[in-house]
Amino acid sequence: MTLSRQRALITGLIVIGIIIVGFFGWRTFHAFREFRGHRPHPFPPEGAVSPETDVSLIRDWMTIGFISQTYHTPPDLLYKALGIPPNGNEHKSLKQINDEYFPEGPGYVLNRVKAEIRAWLSTPAEIRPPTVISPPTEIPPVSP
Repeated sequence: MTLSRQRALITGLIVIGIIIVGFFGWRTFHAFREFRGHRPHPFPPEGAVSPETDVSLIRDWMTIGFISQTYHTPPDLLYKALGIPPNGNEHKSLKQINDEYFPEGPGYVLNRVKAEIRAWLSTPAEIRPPTVISPPTEIPPVSP
């Protein structure tokens, strides 16, 4: 094999390698942009009728919508208790809300939400306003 053929072969292999790396890198970047996290499903399992009652399970990664569905409470109750608007905060975790609205008090939002849920659960069901739980929304498939 001549020197010019070797150079052409090596250059061709390098170009093919760069194309393969670029292709899979692009797919990885696209998948990363579409990644929404692996969190538990926000709806009660099939056949579950009663809401969760253990407030110690509430964590700072949870959103107010997730908590309101899990504990069968109206989300407006939690927004009022925190004194924040629901618009723009639907997809924020309790930690993000705490960092944005109450940076001087770490854990304030988590403790306030737990206290409000505890108070809601201790109220007799007969005098609570009915809680409407919306059905799950369908997530469109991600195209490659």
